[in-house]
Amino acid sequence: MATEKMNEDWRRIRDQIKDIWDDADFDNKQMKRARGDFTKIVGLIHDKTEEPIEEIRRKMSAIL
Repeated sequence: MATEKMNEDWRRIRDQIKDIWDDADFDNKQMKRARGDFTKIVGLIHDKTEEPIEEIRRKMSAIL
């Protein structure tokens, strides 16, 4: 079960993803499925933006 700290961390990360890729339409259900899985999050962002995976990983590493 997720702790409150884990939930806060996820909300911070989710909000930063939405800020960085603000032109992409992220469905909350999709975001919840990808939660906690770096590869799934990167894949979701790539699917929505078509941005190169290495660039997404670089940006994600900066916010983690």
